[in-house]
Amino acid sequence: MRPYTTSQKALCWKCLGESIEFLFAHNLVRAAHWEMPLFWDSKLEAYARWWAEQRKADCRVLHSFPEGGFTLGENVFWGSGSEWRPADAVRAWAEEEKDYSDAANACAPGRVCGHYTQIVWKNTRRMGCARAVCDHGDTFMTCNYDPPGNYVGERPY
Repeated sequence: MRPYTTSQKALCWKCLGESIEFLFAHNLVRAAHWEMPLFWDSKLEAYARWWAEQRKADCRVLHSFPEGGFTLGENVFWGSGSEWRPADAVRAWAEEEKDYSDAANACAPGRVCGHYTQIVWKNTRRMGCARAVCDHGDTFMTCNYDPPGNYVGERPY
């Protein structure tokens, strides 16, 4: 059973600090576009933690759901080495803003900007994330969002 269906959460002080860092970094990006702040959701965190644990063995940048089978928004990140912090992942996703055209409501040709648009998606209200140092020493991070964003033809803000 996926942890997203449970509401139990063990107290983890390191996790709490990372949760605050993820949330603060996301809300800074959203504030730049006058979007409402996101709230931390322990069920989304549990789901993200479950997926990060699945990726610890290989650190592959994969989404947790089959193509087209998503019910949550999701951003994933990989960094070489174990020193990557939550703010680093959010910064990398937010840097995609330079490849997003509001006028065209599209990414520049050959570029990716869906991580950025998910962060600022106007209807998203809750998030939960997790960070894991993989068995070979690299870092994997994932964040989940509800309601999800990135609907074709809709604008993020």
